[in-house]
Amino acid sequence: MTNTRLTPALAAHFAGLTLGHLGREWPYKLDHVMAGPADVLPPAMLHPIFHGSFDWHSCVHGWWQVMRLLRRMPGLPQADAIRARADAMLVPAKVAGELAYLARPASAGFERPYGWGWLLTLHGEVVQHEAQHWAHALEPLARAFADRFRAWLPKMTYPIRVGTHFNSSFAMLLAHRWATAHDPDLAALIGARAADWFGGDRGCQAWEPGGDEFLSPALGEAHLMRELLPPEQFRAWFDGFLPEIPATLLTPAFVSDRSDGKIAHLDGLNLSRAWCWRRIADALPADHRVVPVAREAAERHLAAALPHLGDDYMGEHWLASFALLALDWD
Repeated sequence: MTNTRLTPALAAHFAGLTLGHLGREWPYKLDHVMAGPADVLPPAMLHPIFHGSFDWHSCVHGWWQVMRLLRRMPGLPQADAIRARADAMLVPAKVAGELAYLARPASAGFERPYGWGWLLTLHGEVVQHEAQHWAHALEPLARAFADRFRAWLPKMTYPIRVGTHFNSSFAMLLAHRWATAHDPDLAALIGARAADWFGGDRGCQAWEPGGDEFLSPALGEAHLMRELLPPEQFRAWFDGFLPEIPATLLTPAFVSDRSDGKIAHLDGLNLSRAWCWRRIADALPADHRVVPVAREAAERHLAAALPHLGDDYMGEHWLASFALLALDWD
């Protein structure tokens, strides 16, 4: 069985795709509530940093991707371009503009929770760089989103299990990784809510994919619990959650039209499933019945999506980030 990994060639391919749209302002899809005529402004005025890549959250995780590639592969051909762009954009004055947007009363639900988790992940990446000025600049924005998680999670009676931006498990997974290092109280809150919502789940039916999903509701939940539970507890939980592995979770989604932004989500589903299957397999004992099945499924899903990252801008503006999740999440 093959074991696809991040190589210098793939890293350069990903970085080249993403640098091509981090600063591309148009087309752009706003998540923007207008309280009056003064709020009718172009994206670059509303979002001084994250106004490229078609939408705010894609720009955020595009930044995460290039900054991670810069750290992991410092010899990238694009390394100097990434540093120069970061020096120009990840600065306190521009972060202040992003904070000002969050402070608007109409922005209370802005990018909840998907963009929140990605911004914390971006900050968690730049903190690991030797040069700390990017992390210092972004920290107030990260703290603002951590506060939003802290206020939101206790009042959510039920989790959201869809395979799109509103999914609870995915955002909690990203936020927990950041909070473990930077906000222990938030990490504990995420763990408690996950236990409340998912700890008793058994016999998952996994009726997926939906026609526009880029996250697996079933595997995303399992991935979150893999991050939160000790290995023996996770094995017991997983065996109850998926006592049998449905064929729907092992078969890559078919993408009929990559120029359709919603249908193109299915390439992302294939990449995020590959990520989840790899992480689940790594957490189970080597002789567990699911391990070879999971690793083979991950390779099939990668093979279905990796050749198509740049086929159309509807996928190009975000898919490489999900490819990097699958290939390089430690």
